[in-house]
Amino acid sequence: MNKQIQTKSTHPLIDYLKGVNLQIYVMLIAIVVLMLLFFLLTEGSYLSARNMSNVLRQTSITGIMAVGMVFVIVSAEIDLCVGSLMGLLGGIAAILDVWFGWPLPLTILATLAAGFLLGAWNGWWVAYRKVPSFIVTLASMLIFRGILVGITDGTTVSPTSQSMSLIGQSYLSNHIGYTITLVLLIVFVFWQRKSRKARIQLGLNVPTQSKTIGKDVIIAVFALGLVYLLNTYRGIPTPVLILLVLMFIGMFIASKTAFGRRIYAVGGNIEAARLSGINVEKTKLMVFAINGLLVAVAALILASRLGAGSPSAGTTAEMDAIAACVIGGTSLSGGTGSVSRAVMGAFIMALLDNGMSMLDVPTFWQYIIKGFIVLLAVWMDSATKQKA
Repeated sequence: MNKQIQTKSTHPLIDYLKGVNLQIYVMLIAIVVLMLLFFLLTEGSYLSARNMSNVLRQTSITGIMAVGMVFVIVSAEIDLCVGSLMGLLGGIAAILDVWFGWPLPLTILATLAAGFLLGAWNGWWVAYRKVPSFIVTLASMLIFRGILVGITDGTTVSPTSQSMSLIGQSYLSNHIGYTITLVLLIVFVFWQRKSRKARIQLGLNVPTQSKTIGKDVIIAVFALGLVYLLNTYRGIPTPVLILLVLMFIGMFIASKTAFGRRIYAVGGNIEAARLSGINVEKTKLMVFAINGLLVAVAALILASRLGAGSPSAGTTAEMDAIAACVIGGTSLSGGTGSVSRAVMGAFIMALLDNGMSMLDVPTFWQYIIKGFIVLLAVWMDSATKQKA
């Protein structure tokens, strides 16, 4: 019997870092480099509590859209209309709130239902009419933008009610922020332990105990430190809490449910998935419907944050969502992707956007830089696959 020789690490942090995926290293390095660069260029104001709060609020909208986009791309499809859909749903929410005076719960339910149905509309064309998702969502991008301009008559619908502003402009109190953070950390640790036991029972490889502890310690220190920083300003923004909840739900669906496994199977090899008994059409329909639902959540936050529904809202947002997924390692060929890494990609995009805005970088340069970042990320994905 061959015995594995295990080397002992002197510190849990070092032991953990040895097992981290190279892609995670690259993303963490990118985050640190961007923060230090903009910190120096803005003479320290970039890392202020107020600005970090703004960065996280920016992350929340792109991150929520990225959670839904991950599943679309993993299923080997694409959605180019999420920006226009977000603008349309934000416009619908603003109209119901401002023009019709609907109560907030009813406005939220109507917007979420509209997002789910419009997402399912895209999915129906892709799954059952066999129209390529690129064409379907490109057409929907024009259709949704046209409907938005039509129902708003090309004008901004504002101002939204004070209750509507609670979605995107409110903050959690310090005590609630710490309590929720601790609860989420406990749930995460419990999830890690449960997954570890399940893998051991199945005879699969598991990381050493020191790696697991090191990972938990790093995450806990980072999370509590971030909460402390935000509490020195006004607290944790409510949209950030919504993002975290949806991220954990997305991670659970991807790794712990049969539906999540079907999505990866369809994206990895559609014919093999079909032969194994998976209803490919239903799976793709639900992927687009869920994506539409998450776009509706992002639209509510955007409309609440702006205090209005604008005909130009959501312009190029689809590029940010796709870029966040690609930066997070989601393969455009399908079958590979991670919800948590896509959210990290959204955070990187928000850091970049915020830093360039603070430095008054011309808009055309911002587009050029972001375009090159997307191109580089896709090239790295292709190069990695070719090497494999």
